[in-house]
Order: sequence, then structure tokens, then C-alpha cells
Amino acid sequence: MSSYLQLSGISKTYGQFTALEAVDLDIKKGEFVTFLGPSGSGKTTTLMIIAGFETATSGSVDVAGKSLFGLAPHERNIGIVFQNYGLFPHKTAAQNVYFPLQMRGWDKAKGLKRAEEMLDLVGLKGFGHRHPKELSGGQQQRVALARALVFEPSLLLLDEPLGALDKNLREQMQIEIKRIQRALGVTTIFVTHDQTEAMSMSDRIVVFEQGRVQQVATPLELYHKPETKFVAGFIGESNLVDATITDAAAGEAGNAALGTVEYAQTDKAANGAAVTLMIRPEHIKLSRNPIDGRKNVRMKVETIVNYGDNALVIGKVGDQAMRVRVLGADVVIIREGEECCISWTRDSVYVIAA
Repeated sequence: MSSYLQLSGISKTYGQFTALEAVDLDIKKGEFVTFLGPSGSGKTTTLMIIAGFETATSGSVDVAGKSLFGLAPHERNIGIVFQNYGLFPHKTAAQNVYFPLQMRGWDKAKGLKRAEEMLDLVGLKGFGHRHPKELSGGQQQRVALARALVFEPSLLLLDEPLGALDKNLREQMQIEIKRIQRALGVTTIFVTHDQTEAMSMSDRIVVFEQGRVQQVATPLELYHKPETKFVAGFIGESNLVDATITDAAAGEAGNAALGTVEYAQTDKAANGAAVTLMIRPEHIKLSRNPIDGRKNVRMKVETIVNYGDNALVIGKVGDQAMRVRVLGADVVIIREGEECCISWTRDSVYVIAA
């Protein structure tokens, strides 16, 4: 499938500060893509350039083969939802949703009918007469989403729209937004710093850091095959171990605390190369005694964080900090301050080139 939204060489500077540097990105029609990264990483700046609220210092933005250069935000046929929703307090829900159609010269009766249809789509049938103050935060967000979609935009941009919601409602809205996006097939960009949102909602994720794109991949690819140490540390929990390749042919690396660590063979590094080894906490087994067929080391337990159905055991092997994720029932075999055995297989070790 060919590219629908194309960003080519997008850079943005503010005086001496570079907010974005040479961002290239291709998004397919109908994709749900998330811009993920910490605060100040450049994800929202990129979104604002696409929307037309910011102007790139260099580079181009094309939608369906047509440049957006020089077009004002209202000329781009883009729907956008912000974290604060931006609803008109004096208008009803239906009138808020109708507003973009009113600006486009729609007949009022026809436009309000279309607005009610969109409210029905987002699960607010019968709420059209209510004003924003009569709606919950989640309902207000649905109204804002309906307003962004009512005129059939070429793109839907969502700038951290779930940040103001509590945890349960946020999870519910993740499911709803994805359902609506799939039903309409609209190409969507979702901005967040929450990795759980990104992992659960996206077809692909674009990871930003310090104005650069670190990696573009599916959620599972990012989790299991991060290309940089930053991505490995930012996506999920990781044990990141600095090591040196000692035998590339055999798939062996050395670390002062862990000793020889075997890994699934890779062509990423040669003998003597400095690398980072990633071992996910859930791939490590905690036990009283060594387990045959696995790499075993002794760990001093410092902290146990119990989540009910699972627990995170934090400790050290020498100077190397390690984290182990275990089922809640299994954590009873160890207590804080004690020593245990942790082990893993070579297939659990992923090599990231330095």
C-alpha cells in the first residue's frame, strides 16, 4: 500500500534550539499511528506542523500526493482533538458537533441531523441537547471526537486526548477510539507519552527522542526488537546490561557482574564490540536453586513491589541492577533482604548495537 501521509525532511528550529531534525515518515491510508516519546521529544511539534499550527523550518508535508505547504489549518481538511476538548460551553453537544459543518455552509437541519448521527456513532445517542457542563469528562471527549470527524476529514489528529481522564475511563476510551477509527477507516495520528496507550491502540508507533525519530515499528516489534538503548528502556520494563562481545560465532558476551551471557546469534556485533543486552523482566525465572539449561546467577533482593496478580522483584547481582517479573503467588518464596537465584535462556537475550 502506498504512502498517504508523507513527511520529508521535517525540521523545526527556534533560534539556536532544534526541536525537530530531519523527520521522515510515511503513513498509509487508514493506519492508526502513535507518536510516542517523553515531554519535549518533538512529537507534538510534528503534529502541529501537520495540522498547520506550526510552520516547519524545512521539509514538506504531503497528503494523498498533494502538498499542504501554504495552507491554513482550516484549509487542510484535518480533524483534531486536544486534551482540553475545546467545546463551546454555550452550545449543546449537537450544536458543537454541527459547528464545523456550519462553517462549511451546510444547511442547518441537514447539519444537525448529521451531528446526531455522529453522536450516535460515539455512543452519545440522546445526548445532543445537553451542554458541556452537563456531560462527564469522557462524554465531553466523545463530543470533541464527533466534532473532529463529522466533516469526514482526510486525517484525524489526537493530541494527548486521554490525559485528563481517570485510569478506568482512559482504558475504556482507548477501546472506543480504536473502534470508531476502524469503523470509519480514517487515517489517525495519536500523540501520547503513555507507552501503554501506544501499545494497546496502534498499528505502528513512532518513537521520538530529542527531536529525532528513534524507531518506527509495530508495537510487538518495538517491544521485542528495539533498535536503540533508548527505545528498549522507554518501551516496557527492561534489564539493560552493558557488555562486550567475547565470541560472536558462539553468541557470547561478557559482563563484570553476570559473567558470560549467551545470546541468540546475531550479526549486529563482532568480537570486542561494546553492546547492550536486553532481558525483559518477565523472561527471567526466580527460584531458590539453579535451574538446569539456563544462565543462573545469585541476586540480592532489595525491593518487592506487589501488584496482586504479579510482583516486581528488584535486586542486584554485584553492581548490576536487575528486575524480575513474577506471578503474585510465586513471590512468597523470597523476601526483601534475602538472596535468590535468577535464570534465563539465551533466546531471552536481545543484543542492541552500541
